[in-house]
Amino acid sequence: MAQTRTAPFKVIAFYTAKNDAAHISFVHEANRWFPKMAAKYNFIYDSTNNWNNLNADFLARYQVVLFLDTRPEEPVQRAAFEAYMKKGGAWLGFHFAGFALTPSTYPQNWNWYHQQFLGSGSYGSNTWRPTSAILRVEDPKHPATLDLPKTFKSSPNEWYRWENDLRQNPDIKILLTIDSTSFPLGTGPKPHEIWHSGYYPVVWTNKNYRMLYVNMGHNDIDYEHTSNKELSFQFLNEVQNKLIIDGLLWLGHPTKTSNKSKNR
Repeated sequence: MAQTRTAPFKVIAFYTAKNDAAHISFVHEANRWFPKMAAKYNFIYDSTNNWNNLNADFLARYQVVLFLDTRPEEPVQRAAFEAYMKKGGAWLGFHFAGFALTPSTYPQNWNWYHQQFLGSGSYGSNTWRPTSAILRVEDPKHPATLDLPKTFKSSPNEWYRWENDLRQNPDIKILLTIDSTSFPLGTGPKPHEIWHSGYYPVVWTNKNYRMLYVNMGHNDIDYEHTSNKELSFQFLNEVQNKLIIDGLLWLGHPTKTSNKSKNR
């Protein structure tokens, strides 16, 4: 089907792609997938692993910022991102972009980002191994979820639990959660890596900003046999892809309420 052509918006994706093979795999996959979507949906996609580009002059060229795996660490980078968002910029963050744990390489030392912007606070725990989940749409009227079925099966992923209960934050709109039919979720081998019950938001937005956080972004890797072979990918799931592309188009074209197409 012909797409309605509007002025292209510009997306810049920041990434680190170091250390964890699953996150590196996702970053490379995303950097292959998004340019294809850019050609199809009429936006411009650039990416960089230079976090020093997170400054006012550079960000002024772009309408949407993506964090594919990590977050900025330098105070000047953080200040530039906060200013960009408070001035009406847009952001889409994946999986590890929300991670914070003290002590770790990524401590919770940025209250605006983790407590106010994301609202989630620190990382609490995760499922293991990366496993598909049945996800439930909590807000079917949001532009990012408007075209989704009530429930759908995700790509395999490592799922996060958070310090804060996002249901108690009036600024947060939860869009997707893990459906109870997913339980038990995870295979272990450690018992605490298998979830048997609970309420787990996986996609949400903050009403005070143009933003979307998506907990997906961890491919399955053959760690056990030291081959680091990729066993799963995020963007092979067409329903999940609808969520991501509709969310991105909503961020890039905030005046639109729906971006429907049967040819995705």
